[in-house]
Amino acid sequence: MTEAPTSVRRPPAPNPAERAKTIATRNGPATIMPTVERADCEAERVVPVLHHVHHSGSVSILLPDEHPMVRTSRQTQRGELAVMVELADHAPVELREPIRGLLWITGWLRPLSAVSARARAVSIAEQRPDERLLDVGHGLTLLRLTPASLVLADAEGTHSLRPHMFSAAPPDPFHSYEAEWLRHLESDHSDVVEQLAQHLPPGLQHGRIRPLGLDRYGLRLRVESDTGDHDVRLAFSQSIDSPPKLAAELRRLVGCPFLRQQHRSD
Repeated sequence: MTEAPTSVRRPPAPNPAERAKTIATRNGPATIMPTVERADCEAERVVPVLHHVHHSGSVSILLPDEHPMVRTSRQTQRGELAVMVELADHAPVELREPIRGLLWITGWLRPLSAVSARARAVSIAEQRPDERLLDVGHGLTLLRLTPASLVLADAEGTHSLRPHMFSAAPPDPFHSYEAEWLRHLESDHSDVVEQLAQHLPPGLQHGRIRPLGLDRYGLRLRVESDTGDHDVRLAFSQSIDSPPKLAAELRRLVGCPFLRQQHRSD
């Protein structure tokens, strides 16, 4: 692989811990695997009934009482099982390659006591109500994964994180706004997406350009072409944290003639 010249700098992006926290906060699809294959616990990927990543990086996992992972964790000497949880970050628009990033959280999975399970279910319900939490203790077991390490893989690279780094990081300010905004941009403002193509390398301007991601540092586009998929980050002029500032940066990127007047009113 040929290294880029040192004078070429990548556009700014949220740091790895912030990107990991954003993926976790979006609560995308999750699968679980034991980190060591055991005769008494299937090594296949397990899709939990429900999962929730807490601010600290611990993960609450809801599984049927008789699930092999529940039985095995109860039968081990320490009462816990070494597992890895994989969280997938899916693009909010339909793409032929929809996964934007993966977050792996490795640690120890332990069933909670009845009292602790009820308390944790209430805590989760306060953040994201879900009727399946009512079945804790009635056919479903709530387990807690205590994280030992985290690994993030996305377009910016692969990064190893310690739990304290994840815990201290905030999610991106647009994490709850991004999906709806990108879908709106795709469906109702295809002309704006076309105008953004002026910022792409010449060889990519004739592919199918799709909105891929949004964070406080910029907008990401996916170019789907006959030669493959290519992701490009368009940097904002500054870090932003609100829809009005986002609107101003988008006008700047498309060359809106009213941008200067907007900056004065801001």
